[in-house]
Amino acid sequence: QVQLVESGGGLVQAGGSLRLSCAASVRTFSSSNMGWFRQAPGKEREFVAAIRWSAGPTYYADSVRGRFTISRDNAKNTVYLQMNSLKPEDTAVYYCAASNTGWGRFEPDDYDYWGQGTQVTVSS
Repeated sequence: QVQLVESGGGLVQAGGSLRLSCAASVRTFSSSNMGWFRQAPGKEREFVAAIRWSAGPTYYADSVRGRFTISRDNAKNTVYLQMNSLKPEDTAVYYCAASNTGWGRFEPDDYDYWGQGTQVTVSS
């Protein structure tokens, strides 16, 4: 059974940084595109960042581009999200997800497996 477990969330002041991690149990991790999504209260789940299985191409939502960096370590079956210059509007539950569909698709429905989420709260 595929498991994705996020960690690293917490409370931080505006302008601060956090690093989220997602450990995957899937044997096919190295061939899966990985993504981060977030969901704020009363809002739909939205795309944040994605990285291709080959750890090459990445893609970001406009709202986080230049502040967040996604990376992966296939030897450790782990994907990371480094979040800098955090803003109160970044407050949400952050989810890690794995996709076996082709690269270039960034909607929640394009992802097959999901973690349980980790809370990120940015105070003003």
